[in-house]
Amino acid sequence: MELLRNLLELFIYNPEKPMLFNSGAFFLFFAVFIVIYTIFSKNKWFVSIYVIAFSLFFYYKSSGVYLLILVLTTISDFSFAFLLHRAKKKFWRIFWMIMGVLPSLGLLAYFKYTNFILFNFSAIVQNNFSPLDIFLPIGISFYTFQSVSYVLDVYWRKLEPTKNILDYAFFLSFFPQLVAGPIVKAHHFLPQLKLDRIVTKQALYSGVWLIMIGLFKKAVIADYISQYNDLIFAAPHTYSGFENLMGIYGYTLQIYLDFSGYSDMAIGLGRIMGFDLGINFNFPYQAQNITDFWRRWHISLSTWLRTYIYIPLGGNRKGKVRLYINLMLTMLIGGLWHGANWKFVFWGALHGIGLAVHKAMGKILGKVPDNFFTKFISWIITLHFVIFLWIFFRATDIEIVSSVPTFVKGMPAEIIKTEIIDAFSVSWMMVKNVFTDFNFSLALHFIDVRLTWVIFVVIGFLMHTIPNKWNEKLIEYYVKSPYILKIILFIITVQLVVQFQNEDVQPFIYFQF
Repeated sequence: MELLRNLLELFIYNPEKPMLFNSGAFFLFFAVFIVIYTIFSKNKWFVSIYVIAFSLFFYYKSSGVYLLILVLTTISDFSFAFLLHRAKKKFWRIFWMIMGVLPSLGLLAYFKYTNFILFNFSAIVQNNFSPLDIFLPIGISFYTFQSVSYVLDVYWRKLEPTKNILDYAFFLSFFPQLVAGPIVKAHHFLPQLKLDRIVTKQALYSGVWLIMIGLFKKAVIADYISQYNDLIFAAPHTYSGFENLMGIYGYTLQIYLDFSGYSDMAIGLGRIMGFDLGINFNFPYQAQNITDFWRRWHISLSTWLRTYIYIPLGGNRKGKVRLYINLMLTMLIGGLWHGANWKFVFWGALHGIGLAVHKAMGKILGKVPDNFFTKFISWIITLHFVIFLWIFFRATDIEIVSSVPTFVKGMPAEIIKTEIIDAFSVSWMMVKNVFTDFNFSLALHFIDVRLTWVIFVVIGFLMHTIPNKWNEKLIEYYVKSPYILKIILFIITVQLVVQFQNEDVQPFIYFQF
């Protein structure tokens, strides 16, 4: 009976233990899934039903009853995009486009921004605020952007809508990228559904390689170094400037390995099934300017923002002033997409300013000699600008409390001094500690006490410095390697995950967005 009960629990949503890519339960289900998928891969109708069913089950195990929102979004988008495509008059095209986009964005706004809006409104009118009990469904930010892009592409006549709702459901619910991206565009994914599912040896083994690399990045390095990083960000005042700096560098590496690790696993799972999900990270910390950074970091999001926000606003076609405004608005939206918190708005705004400054200095920078020294300096400046902003992105206590005039019996009372209470305190404290309480002599003691952390951080950054062509060569060697070596590498990866995993399976950072 106990065994049966445990088996049943595998199929029931547990909010305390949602299904994650880095969990044993997922790989158990996926092992069974891929066997059946492979056997019936030539039957397109069966594959569509089967993959959709598994994807919905996966999302149910991740978010429970909020699965219904995904289903409703699928039906809504498919229906309104079809009506939009058939409409001839401009009025009806705009009407059906709005009807297609509004429900998706409305649901996202409700779940993600209701408490943020009410909190700020309460601060303005000087009322106490008790947050509403609103659960943010996992992945809603990602699949909402996919659904919106589909409707807008149909509206702009870049895409002809699919006539098969199963194809659209397959696209929107595809489990590898459902809960944390990459944000795949319909014109890239839907044509793949028409092709025969032929998984080449290159695709199969490169997919396995990406899954192993993703697991190593996330479940071994990122999860391990996060333990020290969390201590530093929780109480930076109790640590020296050197220790604060290590925590900052640690988080810089953690967020990259955590998110790129998920992307690697998602793309790898897609390859094993015969689908190309594109690329989401291209060694972003190698960037030599902030524009290049956003061409390399979370590529699917930056591409989405450029296509559906920046270009419709006018891009660089309406003069320099509008260019800078468009960059700022795009990055503010990108920051707010990450979460309903002023820290993300600030983070997005600073990235917007960075992009605007880089654009404004284009002619001056074009005159700078293109040699090793200037490239190195550009890399150092870009990397540390990004690192500096990660401090604010990670901070947990940013609250902006505005004060406004109060009135007593209709007459203005004393205006409460407008101030920012505890805003950015953790972030600025860390920055201050680094510059005022830095003692490099602590390095040897730090290495002695946290040797494993230091080794993992060094390995993590070294992984990031590998030239892309070397990375492609490693994949090629793995694909051609003997089966015994493949098995050994797989066993080593699993053993490392088991050896260094925390007590509980750690969720991916971007699940909260």
